[in-house]
Amino acid sequence: MMPSIDATSAPFAYDGLDRVIHEKARLGLLTSLMTHPKGLAFADLKQLCGLTDGNLSRHLQVLQEAGLVDVIKGYEGNRPHTTCRLTRTGRRRFLDYLAVLEQLVRDAAKAAGKDQRSASRLGILPV
Repeated sequence: MMPSIDATSAPFAYDGLDRVIHEKARLGLLTSLMTHPKGLAFADLKQLCGLTDGNLSRHLQVLQEAGLVDVIKGYEGNRPHTTCRLTRTGRRRFLDYLAVLEQLVRDAAKAAGKDQRSASRLGILPV
């Protein structure tokens, strides 16, 4: 087990940037599911995130194993139908992740300091 890093001695470690979430495709999947609390069909997720069937299946498996996503398989008529949605834990962890990401953006904007045009254009003025 890795020792935890003291945030005061390593303020830019950003331990809350969860590696399961931080991968580009999974970040897109979680964002899509966050905006659709009742869930999305596999085909809709595939289209929204620009993934192949295989890529989507693999990323959903990782998210499901981490307890972030429920994958519900069933049938609509005679056709197989897969629906995916965030779990309560998934929603909480994603919101925690976003809070750390927001802090990272604020820190970067503060470091840019003098370049107020860039920070204001991005809507990320330091607090």
